Amino acid sequence: MPAINYFGKKVMAPLLLLLASFSCNGNTSETASSRKPDEIISISYSDIGGEEGEYKIVRITRDSVYAEAGTTQTKTHHEWKSAISLKTWHSLTSALDINTLGRIKSSPSKQSVDGYDETFQIRTAEKYHAYVNSYADTVHYKQLQRLKDRIRIIIPPEYQP
Repeated sequence: MPAINYFGKKVMAPLLLLLASFSCNGNTSETASSRKPDEIISISYSDIGGEEGEYKIVRITRDSVYAEAGTTQTKTHHEWKSAISLKTWHSLTSALDINTLGRIKSSPSKQSVDGYDETFQIRTAEKYHAYVNSYADTVHYKQLQRLKDRIRIIIPPEYQP
C-alpha cells in the first residue's frame, strides 16, 4: 500500500500543477464579455503516468505554445516555448467542433496501474471541457485525434504526444 500511495503522489504532482496553471489566466487585452461564447481561448494536452512518473504537457493559446516534458523519478524537466501565428491557431482550433465537444466521453484513469492518462482541456469563453482517456470513445474522439495530430506538427519531437 505505501508504494501505491508514494506513486500516486509522484504522478499527481505534475497534473495538479497543470490544473493550477489554468486557474491563473493573467492579464489579457480582451475581456470575457467581448468574446464569442464558443470562441476557444486555450487548448491543453497532457500525457502523464508510467512507472517513472513521466509527463508531457502542451499548452496553447492564440499567440503561443508552451511544452514541457520530464520524469519525476529522475527529476528531469525540459521546457520549450514559441510564438505561433494566427494561421497556426486557426488550424488547431478548426480541428474542433465546439457544438459536439460535450458528447465526448472520458474513461477511467489508468495511472493507478502504471498506465498513462491522456488529458485534453479546452477552454472557451463560457465553458471548460476536460477529457481523460477519451480515445475509448471511438465515435467522438476523432476531432481530438485531429487536434493531437496538428499539435504534433508544431512542437519538437521530444515534447510530442
